[in-house]
Amino acid sequence: MMNFVKFLKTWSLLVGLAVGTVVYLLFTEIAPLAPIGEFVGPLLVTVLPVNVFLMLYITFCKMRMDDMRPRRWHFILQGIRVLLSFLVVLLINLTSDPTMKLLLEGVFICVICPTAAAAPVIVEKLGGSISSLTVYLFLANAVTSVIIPLFFPMVEKDADISFLMAFLMVLRKVLMVLVIPLCCALLTRRFWPAMVRLLKTKPNLSIYIWSINLSIIMGITMKSLLHAPVSGWVLTMLCIIPLVLSVFQFSLGKAVGRHYGDSIGAGQALGQKNTVVGIWLTISFLNPYAAIAPCVYVIWQNIINALQLWYKQKYGYLKW
Repeated sequence: MMNFVKFLKTWSLLVGLAVGTVVYLLFTEIAPLAPIGEFVGPLLVTVLPVNVFLMLYITFCKMRMDDMRPRRWHFILQGIRVLLSFLVVLLINLTSDPTMKLLLEGVFICVICPTAAAAPVIVEKLGGSISSLTVYLFLANAVTSVIIPLFFPMVEKDADISFLMAFLMVLRKVLMVLVIPLCCALLTRRFWPAMVRLLKTKPNLSIYIWSINLSIIMGITMKSLLHAPVSGWVLTMLCIIPLVLSVFQFSLGKAVGRHYGDSIGAGQALGQKNTVVGIWLTISFLNPYAAIAPCVYVIWQNIINALQLWYKQKYGYLKW
């Protein structure tokens, strides 16, 4: 029994992915359970931002406030993100093949996506700076509000997304998942230190909450994969491309961060993407079938995170 509990603690992210897959298949493929799945599924999706709020609140309660300042690598990674996005936009405009354009749109959304709000949770477990990555998240979302209305019409000429629309969308998400939990954490640290001490005794609580979110996101991913009207070859490529991109972006982020003593934070900053936003943007403004790419990206990035967490727990440091 103890070994089973230890396994769950070590591989909670992969367990979350597996549970999401199994539960989705049970409530879609077994006829008597299908009506329950159709009713409960949309309700579970509404839980996602609540869980993000909770896990960031818990993480921010433990954060060092004196370390919240911009770093040079923050701006370097944003420059890399913008440059990569622009290069993919150029490739999209140079191709006339619909299949190639679909694949490139998948690449584009996996690159342009901002950093996941859950990234500070993983950084905390890996021993990186929560404060530094929190500052980066604000910067990444500010850049997102500019480059989305700039690049999306270049990808899809009919993409009707204005600067104001993108700005308000990002502002709403930043308020919900960053500003409000940060303010609540600051108030808790000031007026309820006993709660902060209690949360510090629960080091894995944020990871468990994130694992619940992963199960829900995995259900969304399975729906996209099983109902995508694309050929087997295209589907295979839309599954392989996110693997290559996730390894590339994690590695590039770590390479940049290593020069500034923060390879952990920089790796997560560039590699761990807010795929929920990516999926919504793709379905709303690009070829909706390209949403398979960010759906699959969430699987690969969390496999990488799970392996990093296992290695850190086993050896006490990260080699990569």
